[in-house]
Amino acid sequence: MSVLIYLCPNPNADYVVLSSGLGGHASFWAPQIAALQQHFHVVTYDQEGCHQDSALLPQPYSIDHMAQQLRDLLLAEEIQSFHFIGHALGGHIGMQLALHLSQNNLNMLSLTLINSWAELDPHTQKCFAARTHLLLDSGAEAYVRAQALFLYPPAWISQHHQKIRQMEDQQLLDFPPIHNVKARLDAVQAFHLNELHQQALAKIPIHLIANQDDFLVPFHQSAQLKQLLPKSQLSLLATGGHASTLTETENLNRCILDFFKK
Repeated sequence: MSVLIYLCPNPNADYVVLSSGLGGHASFWAPQIAALQQHFHVVTYDQEGCHQDSALLPQPYSIDHMAQQLRDLLLAEEIQSFHFIGHALGGHIGMQLALHLSQNNLNMLSLTLINSWAELDPHTQKCFAARTHLLLDSGAEAYVRAQALFLYPPAWISQHHQKIRQMEDQQLLDFPPIHNVKARLDAVQAFHLNELHQQALAKIPIHLIANQDDFLVPFHQSAQLKQLLPKSQLSLLATGGHASTLTETENLNRCILDFFKK
């Protein structure tokens, strides 16, 4: 895993760790860096197995593998106290990382979960099944060209179709081994919030952000998380789809920062 740290002008600022979703790339957070860097030292990283030249991931593979990898990265960088922001799968990494905090002298100051879930929704399961079939039966290009349908609102796709095509072309140039993509798909579907997670997160302030037009992860999943996590508050954005980091950058950034101001 490679790590990038964007230093805040204030040397005494807290760290914030950003963990991306299924794609696993640090570049996912590019629209958030400038806004967050005004207040925090911003840590982004590429997750293991997400590039064309990546080694094959072990089998079985799980969210706990991803959490342990991030734990080791933070310890190597001597970052012991941090806020955490995760998108979908990245949020699951944050919840799983909470199980590793005490024994490693790590302190999670807060946890922000964007379009995450406690257990897999049947609708999301059908979406992942369709994506898996595209990947295995039709190959990388079919998988990549279809993913915009799951990530972005229809109107945004219509308005930005040329930009989307360019992003897809870039992704195909660095598409990871199909084995790794399948392993990560399986891992994110297997995750579910349990009592150990709830206990580990009981004293951590939690911000849940959901988009009401998210096609991949219905927003009622965040409402369910709110019931299960006692220190959480929920912010609902009307638009933005699943990848509102890109489609509703200004509103999402404001929502993230407003939580820290409170």
